[in-house]
Amino acid sequence: MAFGESWHIKSRSHLCAVTGRPFADGEPIIAAIFPDPESSGWLRRDYSLEGWEQRDEAEAEKFSQWKTVYNAPVSHERLEVTKESPIDLLRRMVDEDEEHTEKVRFILAVMLERQKVLVEKDTQAVPSGILRVYEHRKEGDVFLIRDPNVALDQVEAMQQEVLDLLENHGRKPVEEPTAENAGELFAEEEASEESEPQAEGPLGSDGAEKSGT
Repeated sequence: MAFGESWHIKSRSHLCAVTGRPFADGEPIIAAIFPDPESSGWLRRDYSLEGWEQRDEAEAEKFSQWKTVYNAPVSHERLEVTKESPIDLLRRMVDEDEEHTEKVRFILAVMLERQKVLVEKDTQAVPSGILRVYEHRKEGDVFLIRDPNVALDQVEAMQQEVLDLLENHGRKPVEEPTAENAGELFAEEEASEESEPQAEGPLGSDGAEKSGT
């Protein structure tokens, strides 16, 4: 099991995993995360309070559990999206699981928690550090985010990187060369060409034909 990796676990189910009874809107339920025996990932199961008490004790050992509230899905009007939302950016980055985005993922999750989009439900110690369990307040999606222990002097730069990603459709902005940068690049190329030794042909470097020995 790759405990150090971040994971996006799909939204809560609409039925109790034990009794099969549909949840009522606003009903308190128990959410739990288990290792997936068929993959290196995780499974989420949701239980009514009575179902949690009736579950099979021989069930696989849970990784995390918490009490939450079931919110029935509601239809939303289709809105024109002009740029990637913060929660969509987090979903994509967690699904892509690229190592260089680990700190940005954590900062983004913290920002979404402060905006009351996500709520931290649990923390678990794993061999690679601390794994934080976040749940989307409305949709129920779960995110397992490794805490990379970001230094305080890096937080501001990480926050700016998140803002740049949001402003550029989730991709890093391409830095266009300025006139100053272009001049420096041209000077470097000229210096490189002048420093390269030129191979001698049939004529010596002074233009005279080489004499044989």
